[in-house]
Amino acid sequence: MKQSELFIPTLKENSSEAQIPSHQLMLRTGLVRQLASGVFSFLPLGYRVIKKIIQILREEMDAIGGQEFLLPALNPIEIWEQTGRVEAMGDVLFHIKNREGLVLAPTHEEIITFHAKQHIKSYRDLPQIWYQIQTKFRNEPRPKSGVLRGRQFIMKDSYSLDSSWEGLDVSYQKHHDAYCRIFERCGIKFFVVGASSGAMGGNKSEEFMVVSDSGEDVVAIAEDGYAANVEVATSALPPVGRIEQDLPLEKFPTPNAKTIDDLIEQFGIPEERCAKSVVYIVEDKPVLIFMRGNDELNESKLQSVLGTGTFRPAESEELIRFTGADHGSIGPINLKTNMRIIADKLLKDANGLVSGANEDGFHYKNIDFKRDCPFITEFYDLRTIREGEPSPISGAPIKVVKAIELGHIFKLGTKYSEALEAKFLDKNGKEQPIIMGSYGIGVERIMACFIEQNYDEKGIVWKRPLAPFDIHLIAVNQQKFPEVKNKSDELYSELSKAGYEVLYDDREETPGVKFNDADLIGLPVQLIIGPKNLENNKVEIKIRATGERKLVEIETLKEELESLFE
Repeated sequence: MKQSELFIPTLKENSSEAQIPSHQLMLRTGLVRQLASGVFSFLPLGYRVIKKIIQILREEMDAIGGQEFLLPALNPIEIWEQTGRVEAMGDVLFHIKNREGLVLAPTHEEIITFHAKQHIKSYRDLPQIWYQIQTKFRNEPRPKSGVLRGRQFIMKDSYSLDSSWEGLDVSYQKHHDAYCRIFERCGIKFFVVGASSGAMGGNKSEEFMVVSDSGEDVVAIAEDGYAANVEVATSALPPVGRIEQDLPLEKFPTPNAKTIDDLIEQFGIPEERCAKSVVYIVEDKPVLIFMRGNDELNESKLQSVLGTGTFRPAESEELIRFTGADHGSIGPINLKTNMRIIADKLLKDANGLVSGANEDGFHYKNIDFKRDCPFITEFYDLRTIREGEPSPISGAPIKVVKAIELGHIFKLGTKYSEALEAKFLDKNGKEQPIIMGSYGIGVERIMACFIEQNYDEKGIVWKRPLAPFDIHLIAVNQQKFPEVKNKSDELYSELSKAGYEVLYDDREETPGVKFNDADLIGLPVQLIIGPKNLENNKVEIKIRATGERKLVEIETLKEELESLFE
């Protein structure tokens, strides 16, 4: 493609609205332009990259037996209501105001299940893998980071339909392996973490992540291979345990102690012996939760325990009504209201604890969970892990880093098939719900993550196969030297016929402008045709990734390029 004919509106400076490298460079190189908050137009250069990513996705999905669909973005709301996800998605779900009963799909579990119900009748019809590469819509409240968090985006979403849980394991592993191949082919350094299923439901999910300071996800990793999203991450931190002293329960005044730190500073109580109490309103009912010291309650883990996402911290008026005390004075003993009580597993069987007395300005000490609180029988992993804690694999210290999610795979089980009554007859003629999996990849995210990992102070550093073109052919001063134009035209034709994708800079611009644009756009190889070198029947090759330059005889150019693109 001749650059004089291609729309590439490059920018000399970063946009003030772009804060992360991929967003800045996608704007500067003319890959995208923003149309509205969280809504982007892909320009010709950017769309070339998108099509290359989609081709890789399509090849790898077809390789595992996937069948490609194209499902409508407009969905009947009643199908979504049957699974409860209208409420679960909340404001993220776009509703059509001038056509009641329609929503814009952020994903397609419901619609896949709807079609499966229509046509899957027997175990002989299974397994199936159905996928699509299609535009999705999510009403993100704070779109940011360019295409990483948008309101309209392209997703490769696929769905497995199986007759057994063992079959789901096979389908899930097929997708896991395909995702690894996809990201490897795209040249992205990634890792896999255990993750929360959230509103999607199901009993297992994993995320494919890249480490990046631009990321909005936080993950825990260790050198021994442990990796998990902090939403589900755990550590080998030892439990609080028991102390030898068996002291009687004692109430004591704490008028100026409203926090765990206050108890530590004013009374010298070890942090781990403080049992922090928090109350959540779960579907209109109070639940009392105990945590160790200053440990942070992990709401994703709490959601898994409660089996619902409908909960919130109690307000002061509710705390007083349900417990008899306000923040800082709540505990397990002498509760005003009978309520469900759960505790973090580090507190199981612990003694020598301090907690509120359910009376403002008072606490109990020497609490023994076994002796004084036998009614607390539910202990779970509820805490958010901290940097430096031991990995559950070998005890290696855990690092907490920011990351970007590239893809997410879920074992959905029968949540959607039961809600929408998508069933099949098994070998015994008995009706069973279809067992499902769901698997998603953000197409634009692949592009952004590649750029986050491959750029320098001059611009993007593309590699095959995502590079919009293979070679940037740069004609220097061709308007003054006809031989430069003639040789450049000739090489452009020959290289294109040889199968290379060539961007030919035939513009009437200064060499400096051309070289700066070439480094900014960042194609893998620059082929520079100048009058001085042509006199010696040579052209210059520049490798964008390394900056290496090499003069080669025109007769050996094809061999040189073949060695570069092996």
